[in-house]
Amino acid sequence: MPRFEAFRALRYASSLPLGDVVAPPYDVISESDQVSLRARHPNNIAHIDMPIGTDAYRVAGDKLRRWISSGVLVIDDVPSLTLYRMSFIDSLGTSRSIVGVLGALEVVDEGAGGVLPHERTTSKAKTDRLELTRATDTNMSPVWGLSLTTGLSAKLQAKGEPCGSLIDSDGVMHSVERVSDPTRLAEISSCVAAQPVVIADGHHRYAVSRTFRDQVRHRTHRKDTAAEFTLAYINELVDDQLSVAAIHRLYSNISIDNLRTALSASFELEVAGVLGDTTLRRMNDLGVLCLLHPDRTIFWLKPKPNTFVGVRQLDSALLEHALSTTPHTVGYQHGIEEVVSELSANMATAAVLIRPVSVTEIRRTATEGLLMPPKSTFFSPKLRTGLVLRPLNTN
Repeated sequence: MPRFEAFRALRYASSLPLGDVVAPPYDVISESDQVSLRARHPNNIAHIDMPIGTDAYRVAGDKLRRWISSGVLVIDDVPSLTLYRMSFIDSLGTSRSIVGVLGALEVVDEGAGGVLPHERTTSKAKTDRLELTRATDTNMSPVWGLSLTTGLSAKLQAKGEPCGSLIDSDGVMHSVERVSDPTRLAEISSCVAAQPVVIADGHHRYAVSRTFRDQVRHRTHRKDTAAEFTLAYINELVDDQLSVAAIHRLYSNISIDNLRTALSASFELEVAGVLGDTTLRRMNDLGVLCLLHPDRTIFWLKPKPNTFVGVRQLDSALLEHALSTTPHTVGYQHGIEEVVSELSANMATAAVLIRPVSVTEIRRTATEGLLMPPKSTFFSPKLRTGLVLRPLNTN
């Protein structure tokens, strides 16, 4: 089972407006959003986490060290874990509140167990995050892990020392609390370490941590440095502690007629009007997928009997199987507005909206050692980068 430990965290000074200096994860931010974040505050974490310009990584590392020396960032006096709570309205209009814990999760070898992937990953350049880690010697943004330990949520309910809160642009309340009592630290760490952790978000970041760890081992001939762990947010894998949205499919390099023909071999297509506010809820109620044309016309896609024998009953897997022999290019987008925007800009021929994966299926995937197709799940809300940084001090 993976080790999970407290550490001396770097945090923004309490005098700074937390909402102006933290940011969403780097991999969900557009270039225009990056510009806005940098303009919001001279100490916004985007200046370091998403560096630009000549010799960007060295500049980011130098800037981080200046922020520490000048008191913009302050390191905890003692090791701590950080309770991280999020309150929000989910995509179906339900009021939600979840709690997890930020700490240092052990970096294990691929296939070694303890820390498990839950879906196949797409090819993606990892050089950026590796270069940034080398230059800053810091874990900037956390991997999101799901603990299979029953009762973890209950152990995290008691409050810690408040360290700040903010409401993001989507109306999500983020709040963090420090826990430094040795007895409680040991209790939480033991609870997380009792069962495997499933990576929900941040597969590539975790892979980069493994590469960085190996490089530190090679350089130092040691296996006891801070690089043996990485910053992670852990919460319990249960319905009331997760909000899982779908990542929809956008198809290009195929005509709409050919796409419809390919889909009709596996699905019954039914005209369903136009895209509206209730479309996602109706998909869940009817048990169907939804083909979306650029003009917002929609068609229900109902799986034909005996068509998907032996295929996992995940919308992503059904589509992957149905189009496996049809040439096309697939893209991924998590929000309906974003899907419509890409279609309006002629960036795709059409889209297929899919339903969220259930928590039951995520647990089954983990316990049976299975993998979902790429981009099957979108865990939300997105964690803020900058609430807690983890120094590595390996240089």
